Amino acid sequence: MTLASAAGRRLAATLYAYTFLTDLILLYPVYVLLFSDTGLSVGQISSLFVIWSLAGLVLEVPAGAWADATSRRLVLALAPLCSAVGFGLWTVLPSYPAFAVGFVLWGAGGALASGALEALVFDELDHVGVADRYARTIGRARTAGTAGVLGSILLAGPVLGLGGYPAVGAASVAACLLAAAVATRLPEHRRPAAEPSEPDEPGWWQGLRLGVAEARGNRPVRAAVLLVAVVSAIWGALEEYLPLVARDTGVALTTVPLLLLVVTLGQMAGGLLAPAGQRLRTGGYALLLAASAVVLAAGALLHRPVGFLLVAAAFAGFQLASVLADARLQARISGPARATVTSLAGTLTDLTTIAVYVGFGLLATATDTAWAFALAVVPYLLVAAAQMLRAGRTRRAPADDPSARIDA
Repeated sequence: MTLASAAGRRLAATLYAYTFLTDLILLYPVYVLLFSDTGLSVGQISSLFVIWSLAGLVLEVPAGAWADATSRRLVLALAPLCSAVGFGLWTVLPSYPAFAVGFVLWGAGGALASGALEALVFDELDHVGVADRYARTIGRARTAGTAGVLGSILLAGPVLGLGGYPAVGAASVAACLLAAAVATRLPEHRRPAAEPSEPDEPGWWQGLRLGVAEARGNRPVRAAVLLVAVVSAIWGALEEYLPLVARDTGVALTTVPLLLLVVTLGQMAGGLLAPAGQRLRTGGYALLLAASAVVLAAGALLHRPVGFLLVAAAFAGFQLASVLADARLQARISGPARATVTSLAGTLTDLTTIAVYVGFGLLATATDTAWAFALAVVPYLLVAAAQMLRAGRTRRAPADDPSARIDA
């Protein structure tokens, strides 16, 4: 085993442990029940989700710039600590103000990790000369995170039965603390940052300016940022409505989690397929998006439990497409503000997700949940068509043109 291979494996193992623990939050499956049992109305619960989304939107790009200017490893260690404090407040002082503050802290934790994680992983792999392993590594990391979610689903019920919400909250805080400890074991080798253009200009502000400038002025980077936002946001938003689709198949309420489990397994498979997906050219990537969209619409419109096998296959495709889009973005970033640019993609993803929520609500009101799912995937078909046009252009380009590959 070469030194580069050994270093890459150590990074990957630490990364997988970190992503698993950050998603092993037993409050995930039951926090809405906690809010309701505390006496909150549906309107109050919805307002908490808005607070959560706004916290991420406001803090994500500044957090990425801060990570570029200081230490990404430090930022990744602080992220789960923010969440731990928030979950602790929910457990000790269950009330609307505590829930609101907790969501702000949870949003801050997500903002800190978004951008910094991808930037650290890519730069560390590049440092040891194995940047081509990024898609495989980040795909498996997302699978580890999904495994953490699966673990929280399986453990939440028994722990809730043994110790109620306090036990579930304590377990969630413990997972966050362990994640923070693991983050301190991540390697970090940073390139020297450029000197501020003005003597009084703080490093994080300079990084923010550099990141925004690269995302706006570099056309390939700008296209990759937009692709990440569109590809990741739509299926990520639709995932929140899967319980409604499952219930509409006519199964018993207790069977709904089993159907969702099938979809979770599909997501895990999609992350593991990243090494094979790296061989896709632009045309193949377009077919992946289009096929996943059609299969998802078909699965939702079946109105039968067997349709969730199609939904799981579609989510596997979308997970793979998201990993490949992220890999292309990382490969195109050339400046020192990698976390800032990645955080910009995350912010656009959040904004697109909110738009999908609004659009889905309107579509579901005008039709029904299944048809809303089917219509919501139309943007994927448009993106796939645009990618096919690009593939046609690259077929006429020289054979060694790197733009012909999706991970260029």
